[in-house]
Amino acid sequence: MDTLSVFGLQFFLSIVLCGLLAKWFLVPWLRGKTQRESLFYLTLPHATRHVGLVFLVPGVVSQSLPSSFAVQAGYGDLAAGVLALLLVIALRSRWSGATALAWVFNIVGTVDLVNALSHAAVVPHLGAAWYIPTFWVPVLLVTHFLIFVRLFKKKTCSEEARIAT
Repeated sequence: MDTLSVFGLQFFLSIVLCGLLAKWFLVPWLRGKTQRESLFYLTLPHATRHVGLVFLVPGVVSQSLPSSFAVQAGYGDLAAGVLALLLVIALRSRWSGATALAWVFNIVGTVDLVNALSHAAVVPHLGAAWYIPTFWVPVLLVTHFLIFVRLFKKKTCSEEARIAT
């Protein structure tokens, strides 16, 4: 199997696993949570996205990794990670602008991941950072999807009552 095929298979299997875990465990668990609580828990993994700065570290990634990709991926992850960290603080603090911040974070974070995934030519140059797109990105994509679902979902009357108390 060539490098791109191994990458594609690992990415695909990770997406399948993350999707199944979300369907079987995460989504049922989140049903009992308010939108604020759900967004908090779904955003937590993204607060670690500063790890994506590793794309800028020589020796971790191949020297042949295009710097244009490394800069976009590294700083895109940093931006998404900082937004996620601000969002979890805003959600815990019950900041009134948290939902707007959730939209901004989720759009920026999703665009960053889709942009990075569109650069398949860099796969052979990822070096030790290979685990990020083959393992961590599927987790992030699934949680981004679930965040969009929660943001588009209208609050139920019982949820609004729980928030008011």
